[in-house]
Amino acid sequence: MRQPHASSFFRPRLIDALAGYNRARFAQDVGAGLTVGVVALPLAMAFAIASGLKPEAGLFTAIVAGFLISVLGGSRVQIGGPAGAFIVIVYGILERYGLANLIIATAMSGVMLLIMGLLRLGTLIRFIPVAVVIGFTNGIAVLIMVSQLKDFFGLQVSAMPADFFSILAKLAAHAHTLNLTALGVSASALAGLVFWQVLLPRWRDRLPWLARLSAVPGSILVLVLATLACQLLGLNVETIGSRFGGIPSALPAFAWPDFSWDTAKFLLMPATTLALLGAIESLLCARIADQMIDDRHDANQELMAQGIANLVTPFFGGMPATGTIARTVTNVKNGASTPVAGVVHALTLLAIILVAAPLASHIPLAALSAILMFVAWNMGEWREFVHLRQFRLPYRVTLLAVFLLTVIVDLTVAVEVGLIAACLTFIYRISNLTRSEAVTPLTHPILQGQAPGVKAYRLYGALFFGAVKLVEAMEDDLPEHTLVLDLKNLIYVDSSGADALMALVRTCHKRQLRLILCGLAHQPLDLAQRSGLLEAVPEADRPEDLAAGLTLACRT
Repeated sequence: MRQPHASSFFRPRLIDALAGYNRARFAQDVGAGLTVGVVALPLAMAFAIASGLKPEAGLFTAIVAGFLISVLGGSRVQIGGPAGAFIVIVYGILERYGLANLIIATAMSGVMLLIMGLLRLGTLIRFIPVAVVIGFTNGIAVLIMVSQLKDFFGLQVSAMPADFFSILAKLAAHAHTLNLTALGVSASALAGLVFWQVLLPRWRDRLPWLARLSAVPGSILVLVLATLACQLLGLNVETIGSRFGGIPSALPAFAWPDFSWDTAKFLLMPATTLALLGAIESLLCARIADQMIDDRHDANQELMAQGIANLVTPFFGGMPATGTIARTVTNVKNGASTPVAGVVHALTLLAIILVAAPLASHIPLAALSAILMFVAWNMGEWREFVHLRQFRLPYRVTLLAVFLLTVIVDLTVAVEVGLIAACLTFIYRISNLTRSEAVTPLTHPILQGQAPGVKAYRLYGALFFGAVKLVEAMEDDLPEHTLVLDLKNLIYVDSSGADALMALVRTCHKRQLRLILCGLAHQPLDLAQRSGLLEAVPEADRPEDLAAGLTLACRT
């Protein structure tokens, strides 16, 4: 396993990957990049349309951000670009603040990601609980599917709202505008995707020639067939051309939007949501890629690359970008071994725009909605709902709460509530693991005949703000002349724990009791020095272990 260069502050994995590069690896990377570029074409347009943007916004993002993430990133094979996870957030920002402010919010999220990488905060993303990640991922998947019902059924709706219940109400109010032709196209496209991506691979062992046939990306096959069918049969369905007027055949020029600090204040929370979600998605994707190629990504370098990409891309007509699991997995399965494949993927999309942009105007939106439906279904971890009974109540409550809040309220609120619930659960569990154990004459014969003049306790775990009740309980049941505390098994003490111990010391002094602290070491010893606890307890009353402390207590 190759290790990232931790000693370098800014070192893209491309530099290391090019060491020993040869023609064979270049050929593999080119093949993988071409395949991923073709796969990314319909997804990029679909994500942009579902977000309320023009289809070219997704393509520009896949080109510009995909190129920057591959060149500057901390993963050898990760593919960057627009992702389904951003659809709900981007649509909400557009509806509430407008396109110019979406550009600013995306750039602000890029700055946040860059700062997170510079401050070496990449590893902290791993501390976000699995229940929170699964909850909001499944919630986003549901919202994506609901948002696609309009084009899936061909409904004539001028503008879709952003929240769940308003979407359902809008769809119900326009149910009479159902277009059976569009429904037929979308249903056929979805059935074709399921057959090609799910059923066909199961027959590969029986029919080896299917392995070569199924190498064609299902989304491209469905898109081409649906477009040809609509054109040849003259089907009355809405297309990219009829709604958006087609796709430009060149990248847009750099454009600087109107900016003010007053606007930035309102966009702080949406930008933070984009940054956190982008960080989680990209690092989760990088970890999945590591498992497939036996590598280890540089989390901080990846965050810096994601930050630069999101800072630059919106000014070229793009949308938020992150690591994309489906395209990264496709990249790996097609033999990619270096970031060169990601660069080829971006150049492939650029070539398609320059050469074949006019053809994209004939793509039916019903087919794109079917592709997004399929992507959203694969995006969700639906089995986790079935297996919820296997987990403890806090895990179940956190997952379901984040899921429901994501769907019904807002992704930002869902993540905040999920993190708070996870923190409270963690505090509760750690406080339960922290315990005190009374030392008796049966466990230590030294105490024989000394009780109740001497009492001794062992403390285990972490003495933090959630567990100081253990020390406070000792103050209510003090011995006649000596209290012995064994702190050898304490792994951590925070300032609240140190304050509780200081309060115990003061109580013992007031009652003229002797307090002996045994086994102070490592972090608890360091905090005791900094908090003044060592100065309050004489060195003679701080023996190295419990046996020495009990012997000292019984001699006095």
